[in-house]
Amino acid sequence: MEYNAWVLSAVTFIYGAAGTLYLFAWVFHKESVGKMATWVALFAWLGSTIGIAMRWIESYRMGDEFGHAPFSNMYESLVFFAWTIGLIYLLMERRYKNRTMGAFAMPLACLALAYASLSPDKSIQPLIPALKSNWLIAHVITCFLGYAAFAVAFAISIMYLMKSEDQRAPAQHLAGRLPSSALLDELTHQLVLFGFLFLTVGIITGAVWAKQAWTRYWSWDPKETWSLITWLIYAALLHFRMMRGWRGKRIAVLSIVGFGAVLFTYFGVNYWLAGLHSYGEQL
Repeated sequence: MEYNAWVLSAVTFIYGAAGTLYLFAWVFHKESVGKMATWVALFAWLGSTIGIAMRWIESYRMGDEFGHAPFSNMYESLVFFAWTIGLIYLLMERRYKNRTMGAFAMPLACLALAYASLSPDKSIQPLIPALKSNWLIAHVITCFLGYAAFAVAFAISIMYLMKSEDQRAPAQHLAGRLPSSALLDELTHQLVLFGFLFLTVGIITGAVWAKQAWTRYWSWDPKETWSLITWLIYAALLHFRMMRGWRGKRIAVLSIVGFGAVLFTYFGVNYWLAGLHSYGEQL
């Protein structure tokens, strides 16, 4: 267990190193440093994959009472959140051949793991009765793929707003080295659409799970309510883009507002609003 925690703690610093290298490559326009940053980010993601797998295997070694997918509390979910952010970013970098985005995306993965490391108790605990379901994996994976896509879209939206402040910045200026506004706008849309689809599936699987655990699909629990609010914000973003032709700053701002709702759904509900999903005390 201690070794598993050590691996995930080390990954936190590796993600931080990757973000620093991406930032250095962007500021000083060093392609070689950017390539190094990619390899470091990949190493961090592989390290977090190993850490999650180790924790999963270890839980089953402790007995059937403890054995479960490592998604059951705030610490484990933050580790998985960082993993999904790393995965989506690396796939996006490979697709679009642009490393500047890493200076904005990698710090999010680092911050998620850094916050997880504050947990005073990282031990594996038996699942509470409500979490003992095969729906746990489907619900958590789909929700966090959605959250991670929204996180990266948030980073891209920040880049868009920086770019829009100085559209004609020469290449030697920082804004001039960012991808084009058109590409950033399109990436925000694609990431939000991807996240919206997975959040929708996450809400559906959560409803089925709730029926199994609490005999009803929907109970207006604070987590459920804020998940719906988050879904409606991103639904509005996609509606305004497809039906009203919104582009640029308005979409970027809505993306940022949506991610704020994601953060409140994830953290605020757990700590400030009592309900069936309030597991914040486990961090």
